[in-house]
Amino acid sequence: MRAALAVALALAAVGCGRYSDFTLPKLPGGSENLRIWFQEAPAPVLPSGRWRDVLNPSSVGSTHIYYSGWDGKTWHTGDAVREDAYRWKDVGTVLSPDPRTWEGSYIAANGSALNANGAVWYWYVAGARERPKIGLARDWKKEPQPVVEPGPYMSWDEYGVADPYVIRIGSTFYMYYLGEDRAMRQRIGVAKSADGAHWQKLTSNPVLELGAPGAFDENGLGEPEVWQQRGYYWMLYTGRGAGELRRLGIARSTDGIHWSKMQDVFQGAYPWDSKVMCDPSVEVVDESTAIVWFGGGNVARPDENLNGQIGMGTLRMVAQ
Repeated sequence: MRAALAVALALAAVGCGRYSDFTLPKLPGGSENLRIWFQEAPAPVLPSGRWRDVLNPSSVGSTHIYYSGWDGKTWHTGDAVREDAYRWKDVGTVLSPDPRTWEGSYIAANGSALNANGAVWYWYVAGARERPKIGLARDWKKEPQPVVEPGPYMSWDEYGVADPYVIRIGSTFYMYYLGEDRAMRQRIGVAKSADGAHWQKLTSNPVLELGAPGAFDENGLGEPEVWQQRGYYWMLYTGRGAGELRRLGIARSTDGIHWSKMQDVFQGAYPWDSKVMCDPSVEVVDESTAIVWFGGGNVARPDENLNGQIGMGTLRMVAQ
């Protein structure tokens, strides 16, 4: 009771303008009985190359993937262009942290790219490693301050916000993101914005909770990807399980707020991604098919030095 009162008082202290109650536009739903399966390509489509790790792909317009590259000290954002139907070519670094600012020197990566208003908008993680924030760059010109910050005392995202994924429906932006509380629990919430820079978090966050003991996502949720298909909103997300094994889970919703986890769990099928499958990015092909770009590694760790590379798979949904 005291904890709930503390959260309520903290939310009031930061002002009602930063929080609101909302849903995404309602979808009709579809078949309740869908067979879902995932077929992975055997080899990475973007190898690590000049980096120790290459993870967190964010595809834009089927021509670019913006990814996170770890050089052994710092996470940067790189750009890769499509060579053919599956393979991508690294063409350089587009974003690095500035230690003279709020970003610090650890990270300017793990972002979400979107074409909007004739520019590439990129929401990314930066700041102190222990309490990260979310920034915004438009055509790689950074906003001077973070656009989403950790929540107030005792809130579900008090200790950090990360892993943004942004969609735009009509004139409204919606961001799904990871939040971490003082117990180091990582869960997924959502915020909305009219301009992509000023955000209101959902008052009732988080929208996706940890799995039960023994589940593949019992230790944490993150890296959400949300899209529309077959009458639903779908979310692919990373689940952290025992021993830091990471796999992908899938959930669905008709309003973007109330989610039902599906039973399907996808894990790396080859030696190069045998311990980690994470960071999904979805490209819808048709009503039943989507391409998934993802990060993979063969070392089970929560952060870096995973031998990370980017892979590709095909996700199919068929009514039974």
